[in-house]
Amino acid sequence: METAIPLQRLKPAIGFTQGLPPLSLYIHVPWCVRKCPYCDFNSHERKQEIPEARYLAALRRDLEATLPLVWGRTVYTVFIGGGTPSLLSGEAIEQMLAMVRSYLPLTPDAEITMEANPGTAEADRFAQYAAAGVNRISLGVQSFDDQALQQLGRIHNAAQAEQAIALAMSAVDQVNIDLMYALPGQTVGKARADVQRALQFGTQHLSLYHLTMEPNTVFAKYPPKGLPDEDSAADIQDMLLQATQEAGFEHYEISAYARPGCRARHNLNYWEFGDYIGIGPGAHSKLSFHDRIIRRANIKHPQGWMDRTLDGDGSARLMSEQVLTVGDLPFEFMLNALRLVNGVPATLFQERTSLSLLTVAPTIRKAVERGLLKSDPLTICPTEQGQAFLNDLQAMFLPSE
Repeated sequence: METAIPLQRLKPAIGFTQGLPPLSLYIHVPWCVRKCPYCDFNSHERKQEIPEARYLAALRRDLEATLPLVWGRTVYTVFIGGGTPSLLSGEAIEQMLAMVRSYLPLTPDAEITMEANPGTAEADRFAQYAAAGVNRISLGVQSFDDQALQQLGRIHNAAQAEQAIALAMSAVDQVNIDLMYALPGQTVGKARADVQRALQFGTQHLSLYHLTMEPNTVFAKYPPKGLPDEDSAADIQDMLLQATQEAGFEHYEISAYARPGCRARHNLNYWEFGDYIGIGPGAHSKLSFHDRIIRRANIKHPQGWMDRTLDGDGSARLMSEQVLTVGDLPFEFMLNALRLVNGVPATLFQERTSLSLLTVAPTIRKAVERGLLKSDPLTICPTEQGQAFLNDLQAMFLPSE
């Protein structure tokens, strides 16, 4: 069982005068059928029947313990992620969302997204999710190439992926397809076939991710053979941009492409440094107050989180809590905002951090001189070179020692 670390409390030195950011809710479902070799998310292979009742009871306690921090605030988006949330029954999702509505005011048009694995897609279950209030489904397809799917350790094949997309589109108004590229042995032609197949379904959103060898994954220890080199991966990325543009999609974030008016509102709130509550094992929260911004993280292991959340007042579920300092905020803001292709209004920096833009003016000037940021006083926007070297650009805003 994990040991919670002492809560870190640092003296704040900020003050919001223009109101608090929009608030979202993230709910983590930690179980999956099989852990994929590239996955570094907090997901755990299901060894037995999922303890839905106990999990829902712990979610309720987790949210109850968080409520005093967000009294009176409205929630604009909800995201049920994982793991594989589609392993849960329709009744469990219905109870989960009923619980959320009983505690938090949701806007009438709240975006409620649920992640799903094509290998767990069932027509009746998808219909139940929609009836419970889910209005957006994000499908982890990853590829339509059966050989690539096997290499990625996925539990579905291309035919099941196509069936899942059809089921999702018949159940909800908004559907996202996740694809990965720069896969072992993948050429520009194979990647083009993947994205064209995804585009033919007419979904509203695509998330296109470069396969990376993340620490503490099977692929990090045993990298697959035949990975495309940097030039080949760049050629694939150029092709994806052209193909999506020709299909009427806007490239609005490093990995996100949407039809006009169909951007992922929940993710946009992250990238625009909005606030969010995270409940469930390993879930993170970022919350603003009149004089400080805090980050929190829950214990990761599902059993440990349930045990500690259901014990006493639930405070033992927290693994960490940190009050962000003035020095932390520029990097925290830019880490998110610079992922947006068209950047953000310059005024958003002060709105979301309470700091004057003058605090980062010298760094912005250096980034402009290096060709990483556009020279525009009204926006904070990466150039194409800034997008290509995003890590370097973000690192310029790290606090100095």
